[in-house]
Amino acid sequence: MNQRRGRNGARRAAGALLAGLLLVSGCTAPDDDGAAPGATDRAVRAVLDRRAAAVLAHDPAAYLATTDPGATGLRTAQRRELDNLADVPLGSWAYRLRGVTARGTDRATAEVELRYRIKGYDAAPVTSDRVFDLRRDRADGRWYVVGDRAGADQVRQLWQQGDVRVVHGKHSLVLGVGRTEKELRAIAGTADRAVPAVSRAWPERWAGRVVVLVPRTVEDMAGLLGSAPADYRGIAAVTTGRTGSADRNPADRVIVNPQAYGTLSPLGRRVVLTHETTHVATRARTSAATPVWLSEGFADRVAYRAEDRTPAQIAPGLAEAVRRGDPPAELPTDEDFGFAGDPERLAKAYEGGWAACALIADQWGEEKLSVFYRAVGGHPGRDGAVRQAMREVLGTTPREFTALWREWLRSRLG
Repeated sequence: MNQRRGRNGARRAAGALLAGLLLVSGCTAPDDDGAAPGATDRAVRAVLDRRAAAVLAHDPAAYLATTDPGATGLRTAQRRELDNLADVPLGSWAYRLRGVTARGTDRATAEVELRYRIKGYDAAPVTSDRVFDLRRDRADGRWYVVGDRAGADQVRQLWQQGDVRVVHGKHSLVLGVGRTEKELRAIAGTADRAVPAVSRAWPERWAGRVVVLVPRTVEDMAGLLGSAPADYRGIAAVTTGRTGSADRNPADRVIVNPQAYGTLSPLGRRVVLTHETTHVATRARTSAATPVWLSEGFADRVAYRAEDRTPAQIAPGLAEAVRRGDPPAELPTDEDFGFAGDPERLAKAYEGGWAACALIADQWGEEKLSVFYRAVGGHPGRDGAVRQAMREVLGTTPREFTALWREWLRSRLG
């Protein structure tokens, strides 16, 4: 399941490779104590710079030196977070300052964007909104953090949920909280099998590696996504990332729902992680122009290619509808893929997208399926994207294609 950000990118838009501590000035009221305008900005930047350097160095003393000495509870929680990060191989960590709101001379609130990369895996940073409350100590004149909370995206990071256990696979890095090493190694093994399977199916070069997050519960999974737990209870995994990055690979994460994933058979687990890994590989070619039936259908097509399953086994809901003489009249809409909607409707939407991509592969070939995917994603907008790609790549129209799709359903699933 591809979790894009906004319409253009978390069902799930392009980051830049972090070259250093990129901090930009925000809007600040002039200081009331006669200091030059922007002095508070500069002081806050300095605190965040020291904080970021301490995280990268895993230096608890330097990290806590930026936190209010009197905020005992906050200092305990922040020390715990730093300890939870100990085994995560960080390549970079920075706070991009978006704005500072000063309240008098001694209080300020900073809106920041946390930007971090995992060494060897992220070509662009993962980003998350944070809000810091700070105060200036009148005795020593220094600014200290007195509050650290989620920003507009309401995302909690994995290390804020507990100690992060790290398992290195051949093509994967699995980070888990509250999961055993045995569980994480099994997931790494399945992900290591998924990566080459995707590389065989997707003709373009991609990173060839995947980062998988395994939280303790579905509630923690929802926290990583800034969403409601009810949206993911029946979902085994989702992929987050930024779409449409043609010049470099964005930082994707496959997030596993341990409860739903744990109920799957070995086949189901292979299909889920291969499906999600396909989203990672195709991210740069997926855009606002890409309908969900195509992105999800293509991922399912890749996931089932190497599995010995009949069309009726892959699409049981549609097979039953065909046998009842009630096949769908149209391709699935984006709304059909809603997380919180009817589970039967969601299942049929995935099956319908898979069937459409299977039809293209059967009638025009696997190579044309990939060309079609890239052509749709390369269109400047949703309007006309599928129509143009069908005409130029497949030599057909949406109306003719829908008729072929319905006939394919009857012939393969009836």
